[in-house]
Amino acid sequence: MRLALPARAAVLSAATLLALLPAGPAGAAPTVAPATDGRFGPLSPANPWAGPPGTATMHGDTGSSDATPLPGPAAGPLSSDRIALQSACPTILVGSDGYPVALCTTIFGLTPTVHLLDPADGGSLAELPLAKGSLLGGVYAYLDNLDRLVAVDGNRDLLRIGHRRDRAGRWELYVDSRLPLAGAVPAGDAVTGISPDWQGRVWFATGGGVVGTADDRTGAVHALALPAGERIANSISTAPAGTAVATTHATYLLTADADGAPAVAWRRPYDRGPGRKPGQLSWGTGSTPTFFGPRTGTEYVTVVDNAAPTVNLLVHRADTGAPVCSVPVLRAGGSGSENSPVAVGNAVFVASTYGYPYPKLPEDAGPSVPSDGAFRGGLSRVDVRADGSGCDLVWDTKVRSAAVPRLSTADGLIHTVLRNPVIPGTDATSVVDPYYYAEVDPATGAVVRTKYTGAGFVFDTLQMVGSIAPGGVVYQGTTTGVLRITGE
Repeated sequence: MRLALPARAAVLSAATLLALLPAGPAGAAPTVAPATDGRFGPLSPANPWAGPPGTATMHGDTGSSDATPLPGPAAGPLSSDRIALQSACPTILVGSDGYPVALCTTIFGLTPTVHLLDPADGGSLAELPLAKGSLLGGVYAYLDNLDRLVAVDGNRDLLRIGHRRDRAGRWELYVDSRLPLAGAVPAGDAVTGISPDWQGRVWFATGGGVVGTADDRTGAVHALALPAGERIANSISTAPAGTAVATTHATYLLTADADGAPAVAWRRPYDRGPGRKPGQLSWGTGSTPTFFGPRTGTEYVTVVDNAAPTVNLLVHRADTGAPVCSVPVLRAGGSGSENSPVAVGNAVFVASTYGYPYPKLPEDAGPSVPSDGAFRGGLSRVDVRADGSGCDLVWDTKVRSAAVPRLSTADGLIHTVLRNPVIPGTDATSVVDPYYYAEVDPATGAVVRTKYTGAGFVFDTLQMVGSIAPGGVVYQGTTTGVLRITGE
């Protein structure tokens, strides 16, 4: 996803809103056993140069599975608390020490800012502003194996940001190392995604279509320009086999030689459609590529194309790029997605963002085709057949996910946030729409538990990712800060 920031006026009075809000939480038990019983298969393998699996990257791990081995809130009543940071917070990561680190962008000034959060209540213990860059500033980053946040700032410097207590016992954030990438990233371009490989190098990709590696142990930086006209609007993913990158035209797997110079292992074009769809931020796939598989957790790589009128889930073999399947998805709701697929074992889940009312678009987004569309929601499950001969659509629903879902293999549930219409039964969106933390049964697509979190702009989760921390705590970014959802 790409960060977009807000503002429209309310159209209904508070009294009208309260009268129209759905009644309190739902409560049926899920019909699927926890994924630890083998129904889903292994998670993406732990990268030795990244933080804990499930909380090290925006998408959980360097394979971007959007799955976690940690359970969400325990059964029973739920509590939702808002941490106001006057910032949109799309990235909330948790290190091995249990301290959440949030990378946010301030509402006023659009300054990328790192926050160290208190694991006890989510409050900000320390903050560190970074140099401003593109609109993507304050989105993609990861935690390394020393719990340092790795990010690229607006000066095109690769930073490792640690946290510690000062002499007075106060927490502070500090830049532990800095490596300039300006020689590889052209002026006017900006890094959109980073991820470590299994050799400890940091792979990076830019909006202008440059892919490279940086080794801050040696200072070596190498870069490769992909074909002219191909832009990179989402993050990248790494696995032992290589680095997956989705441009606005094709999906790639790249590898590096012993010195770190990148090369294309394979390239597979996809149907990018006639233009950017409503609810997407660029013309092309909205996916960060996802590695997954039933044996090693990385046999396959998947993205969603931008075909019209119906998008397709595309699955390729990670080693060769050979196509496994192309399956139409999101037919019950809006068929378009800006979100990375959730995938583990043989199962892939795709959430629709078609028509999502982003309050601001990137300057280079261009017009949408069609020019407007309602946010109708949509969530699909596709399974790769056990013999790898193809894929099957398991279910297709109208779940109105307003966040990138997260699958827990510990509790066997999909965790997300719903944006429901203020007038039930319609597709009309409003600045006072209500939001609900929600758990979805991956066996059926049914919503099995919800918790009302709030209504309106302040609580808009803007298709950002939630992170499940140890102790069953969910941290969910919003346009103005962070929601902290726990069992009571």
